[in-house]
Amino acid sequence: MVTSSRYADLTHGALAGLVPELLLTGHLIDRAGMAFCIEAFGQQGMTDVAIEEWAGASPLYTRRMQRALRFEGDDVVTIFKGMQLEIGAPPQFMDFRYSVTDRDHGAFHLDHCGALLDVEPMGESYVRAMCHDIEDPTFDATAVATNPRARVRPVHRPPRHPADRQPHCAWTVTIDADSPEVQPIPALAVNARSRAAGLELAEVDRSQPGLADYSGPLVDDVDFTAFSHSALVRIADEVCLQMHLLNLSFLLAVRARTTDEATARRIAVRQLTGHAGLTAERLHRALGLPATPEGAARLLELHPLANPAAYVDLARDGATVTVRRSPAHEDGAWIALCGPGSTAPLQAVVRAVDPHLDVDVTGSATEWVATVVRTDVAAPEAGEVAVARLSGGARFSFEPRRSLPIFTA
Repeated sequence: MVTSSRYADLTHGALAGLVPELLLTGHLIDRAGMAFCIEAFGQQGMTDVAIEEWAGASPLYTRRMQRALRFEGDDVVTIFKGMQLEIGAPPQFMDFRYSVTDRDHGAFHLDHCGALLDVEPMGESYVRAMCHDIEDPTFDATAVATNPRARVRPVHRPPRHPADRQPHCAWTVTIDADSPEVQPIPALAVNARSRAAGLELAEVDRSQPGLADYSGPLVDDVDFTAFSHSALVRIADEVCLQMHLLNLSFLLAVRARTTDEATARRIAVRQLTGHAGLTAERLHRALGLPATPEGAARLLELHPLANPAAYVDLARDGATVTVRRSPAHEDGAWIALCGPGSTAPLQAVVRAVDPHLDVDVTGSATEWVATVVRTDVAAPEAGEVAVARLSGGARFSFEPRRSLPIFTA
């Protein structure tokens, strides 16, 4: 029996606003973790972690979304649809503009690259690491999910000359039957064996009004309000799985660079704490939850670290959440980094609602109960959340856009 989604009781409007928020906060996993990778492994080590992180996850979650929304194929349009629904390219923050020539040829450029704007203040070496060293292998790795003979190649890209060059970058996508197939990195096979990769979720109810899939034309801006309630629930759960798969790939890359499990866990917990707090802040605002202990517990219930429900066993009663052993614990996913001996990520979530809130956690590492309580003293923002907040994604606001089909020239 497939476990029902925790997002199923949200309204259609709330879901349509939640999905782009999840896509954006998934993208910010990097911002939350890479500072600690630089600290532990240096700039080159951080670059290598980022490459392996994305290349070890994106083919898995791209195929999942293709199956869920019935747009499987081997052409450029399929590649672009997958990019529109993944945390590597959240709408507007990473403002991809697509064009299609034919099934084997297309192009895109970025009118706004939030990732670039985050790293430009760090200097040209970091820009070059992201836009050259990381993008080259990870763009091709993403295309592997659709067609291993697809190649994504730059027309121009940063460092920007002149400094205000627009668009931020431009790329071509070509599928060449004579090209050798791109080979996946070894970590992809490891991640493919995770419980997250093979998790079964409820099929979209095709009887509901609205789009049940993305089998129709490629559009320039995905209008999430056009999807049915059931489709949005499935998309939200899939995006949460994207985050888990990316995080599992991140952990594989980190552990490949240290034999000290305590160091690896410390990096993982710090990344989660920063990401959990920043994500909680955005979701709390987007969903309009009350600034109460009950509202904070509801936020924990809807937070990506606790979803999808088929992956993380969590139940809420008022201001209390109960966690039991689940597939996420078997994978060593985010929820496995929380508990009585590791409360910082949970504190970051509830303090995004109100800095006077805290959590009282009792139980074991895999079976625990957390009650949100109010204190008299406001807690300072966690340093890990402050690091994640340096990203422009912390302040980014989505704008209304029309969704228009992209025609083949």
